[in-house]
Amino acid sequence: MSHLNDMALFVEVARAKSFRKAAEALGMPNSTLSRRIGALEKAIGLRLLHRTTRKIELTEAGQLYYERSKRVVDEARLAHEQLGAMLEQPSGVLRVSLPVDLATLYLTPIIVDFTRHHPGITFEFDLTPRRVDLVTEPFDVAIRIGKLEDSGLIAHLIGRHSRYLYASPGYIEASGEPAAPAELSGRECICMPRSPSWTLHRGTDAVDVGVSGRFTLNSVGMMSALAVNHQGIALLPEKIVAEDLAHGRLRRILPEWQGSTVSIYAVTETRLIPAKTQRFIEFLSTKLMES
Repeated sequence: MSHLNDMALFVEVARAKSFRKAAEALGMPNSTLSRRIGALEKAIGLRLLHRTTRKIELTEAGQLYYERSKRVVDEARLAHEQLGAMLEQPSGVLRVSLPVDLATLYLTPIIVDFTRHHPGITFEFDLTPRRVDLVTEPFDVAIRIGKLEDSGLIAHLIGRHSRYLYASPGYIEASGEPAAPAELSGRECICMPRSPSWTLHRGTDAVDVGVSGRFTLNSVGMMSALAVNHQGIALLPEKIVAEDLAHGRLRRILPEWQGSTVSIYAVTETRLIPAKTQRFIEFLSTKLMES
């Protein structure tokens, strides 16, 4: 098996019937090519070429070896060409685990755009809140938000969410608009589980504010809906609430302050991923990083 590369070199020499022409086509020194073919003949134990000062010819063994080797080399070249085509236009089933809210509220148009570029790919999405096991379950990639566990999996950073404070005009009218982060402690805040405080940033300044409220939940979609329905103040990704902001259902409050940025990752079991997965990750990264 170690002589497969030399086999390909021999096929080029036999086709060109010239070391010089074959060396030029291969982009390697004539002396190196001659030495490699000599080593191949020594390994096989038979002379494959008759060498003269004017030309080279195949021996009987060389003709047989050429006919067999040519098929192998051509098949290998075809395999590389097909793999190249696969990279250009990947196909197959792409199995993805996605956070429910991120997928339904933000990623769907991006995924639809991806399908237009790659018509050969079909999709299976898992939108359950559980964290799938990429080692034992048949998923190609999992999209995850926030801090990752040190699991030995490969994490590809594909985007970041900026988070700001939002409330409905109705809530602001009824309760008044906070003038400083400290005033959030006395307001109805819509919180994530195990998050008794919000860290807010303004330039180089940072403050931690204790927050509480009637609603604690792990869905940014429902948090946004509760805020729209005048139930309090929510710290949410800007992209998630874009439509509610545009229609005046939510307003940004304390506009000089923002929450800690949340990272978005594409997680795979290995770095050696198929073209369909690689293209999907690259596409999401391009869209999420630029937005």
